[in-house]
Amino acid sequence: MPEHATQPAFTPDSRARAIDRLRGETFDVLILGGGINGAGVARDLAQRARRAGEPLKIALVEQRHFASGTSGKNSQLIHGGLRYLKNLEFGLVKEALRERATLTRIAPHLVEPLKFLIPFFGWTSRGYYGTGLWLYDLLAGASNIGRRAHLSRETVARVEPAFLKDGLTSAATYYDCRVHSTRLTLENIFDAARDGAVIANYARAEEPRRAEAGYRVSLTDVLSGASFETRARKLVDTTGPWQRGTGLRLVRGSHIILPRLNASEHAIAYFAEDGRIIFVIPWGGREAVSLVGTTDVDHGAGADDVRIAPEEIRYLLRIVERLFPASRGVRPLAAYSSLRPLLQSASDSATKTSREHRIWNDEEGILRVAGGKYTTYRLMSEQAADLVAAEIAPRLTGACATAEAPVGGNSLERLEAMRARFRALAGERGIEPQDGEWLARDYGLLAPAVVECLPERAAEGLSPLERAVTRFAVRREMACRLADLVYVSTYWGYERRWTADGLLPFARLMAAELGWDAERIEREVALALEISAVPAYD
Repeated sequence: MPEHATQPAFTPDSRARAIDRLRGETFDVLILGGGINGAGVARDLAQRARRAGEPLKIALVEQRHFASGTSGKNSQLIHGGLRYLKNLEFGLVKEALRERATLTRIAPHLVEPLKFLIPFFGWTSRGYYGTGLWLYDLLAGASNIGRRAHLSRETVARVEPAFLKDGLTSAATYYDCRVHSTRLTLENIFDAARDGAVIANYARAEEPRRAEAGYRVSLTDVLSGASFETRARKLVDTTGPWQRGTGLRLVRGSHIILPRLNASEHAIAYFAEDGRIIFVIPWGGREAVSLVGTTDVDHGAGADDVRIAPEEIRYLLRIVERLFPASRGVRPLAAYSSLRPLLQSASDSATKTSREHRIWNDEEGILRVAGGKYTTYRLMSEQAADLVAAEIAPRLTGACATAEAPVGGNSLERLEAMRARFRALAGERGIEPQDGEWLARDYGLLAPAVVECLPERAAEGLSPLERAVTRFAVRREMACRLADLVYVSTYWGYERRWTADGLLPFARLMAAELGWDAERIEREVALALEISAVPAYD
């Protein structure tokens, strides 16, 4: 990892310079899509090229903000997929558990062990799911992050006083990991940029055309409206639900956010009658809310029209009210939905459709990445990078080091050293200790750089933390829309019911950085309010 790895990868003019380079240069590899798979492939290839001294020109474009789709709107978990054992997908689970252990090593600030409580209703339930947990630990092997344990009915009542007691016979605990899925995507993007990749968001790609020695791709700068053409020897399509002509099965997964339900730090994992596993996860900067999901519904609309349906809200609320009877009548603070682009299978059930992935060159020679799980993104990226390297840079084939290199340089040792210094810095700049801990966890070694973005003058209606994070998102993460600040760079937009007045101070601070006029500020606030709005479901 280069010495500059702890410095922000982007400057305020990084996007403009990237657009200029995309206009005028031919690239060896152009990656379409800035979700976790695209970010992972870009990081892997750029890292290989730097380590080998190979002059490989890599570019990545994303039509919106990085991780604004499925990669940022999931269950915020790195997990083996306990429920896939029911489908006898042992290989998939073992692979995911191995990658889970890898991510705890290379991104320890963002991927942390989380204890889950799984309730048993009857001795049959205990035997069935208990066996599954035993197998889960067995498949994890030496890379297990924590072993299962049995809890009596009385212990459950003590740990979770408000939890359902009728029919409950006992429970068990097991471990998976929580993740801030957007920030892990961003960290991969940052590493790719540090290693020389040209990165641009808000750049929409049209259908590529074959050209001599490669491809021509029409790009539209979504912010300015300008269109131009770029060239590349090799294209990698990681656009997920936006891929054309691949016959993917689009399955919508939705979550609701509720006021905090559980008393303990455990997450709840509940197997519903339809085979879904529903999670209730302590969530948010201060874990004051519960993230509940997910659903599995076939999605018939386009990839740009994704919103939770009333029946999904009712489905999740019925489960919540069963598990926490005192919550009856609670109303969601917010909701989000995203699409899983899954491989077609013989199953009629969206829930049973396999999460296996496929990476292949299509008839036009474009490398497609489809299916898979967020948890296995690093492995998928390695496989995709190997295929690209074999075609255009054979010396880099098999040269992957992403399983060892900490993302953003965030090794445990460097994180501990940073935290010791960072507490003093945050205190000097007026950031509350709890906010400082949040910054250190979500931003890792970049936390001091976030604090340095704090304006000297107070912005009315915003805390020092909010001011610093807002400016950092604009200056160092290429966030150019209010929604990208509150739903991507942070998840603040989901943690409460916002009003226009509440969002206005954020919009004004972004306007000062980006030159918005009053009309633009009003549009940005209206759009941000709409994104997490909960549709009527009564």
